[in-house]
Amino acid sequence: MILLVGGEKGGSGKSCLAQNIAVFFAKEKQASVLIADCDPQRTTSDWIHARNNDPQLATINCIQLYGKIRNDLLSLNEHYDYVIVDCGGQDNLALRASMSVADHVLIPLRPKRRDIKTAPHMEDMLSTCKMVNPKMIASFVITQCPSLPNQARRIIEAKEVCASYGINVLESITYSRNIYDDSEEKGTSVLEIEPDGKAAQEIRAIAEEMLAIKQESSYEFG
Repeated sequence: MILLVGGEKGGSGKSCLAQNIAVFFAKEKQASVLIADCDPQRTTSDWIHARNNDPQLATINCIQLYGKIRNDLLSLNEHYDYVIVDCGGQDNLALRASMSVADHVLIPLRPKRRDIKTAPHMEDMLSTCKMVNPKMIASFVITQCPSLPNQARRIIEAKEVCASYGINVLESITYSRNIYDDSEEKGTSVLEIEPDGKAAQEIRAIAEEMLAIKQESSYEFG
């Protein structure tokens, strides 16, 4: 399975989400996992470097890829259970090439107007890529949500706007929690620092929801 975590908006936690989902598959599903870091900022590559200093952590491989990476991803997918592509927050060649082969495209957006404004362009991009990759599933996921009760309506509205573009929106969300930053800095994940914590539950819910969607889709395509 090729999972692309990408989008046009920076700062929505794409790398953090890719890293934690990778740990979920490696640690809790005992799967072989590779992350393709396509972000020039090398956030995930730095995370892997820090992670490799602790042999007790689940093994996750990482490679840096840029540009026309379609064939690279198809080849890597033959050798790993999950190839997770971490693309930076911009429309570039690597993002479009990844969309052309991805099984699932996960697009993180914060419940903020400047993030939601990118949804129409993402819909255009996804529609174009779906012509060459008809089995691709795309989902928005709302991330870094405020936890104050009076902000709940903002989260609901963000989901409704995203859904209006005809793209699936995950029920699962992530809240703004310090543990996401703390774990990333140490090369670990929220699943490893606090396995029973709220952040770990958020990551599990997102990953399991994606797997359920993929299973439903595989029945559709026979």
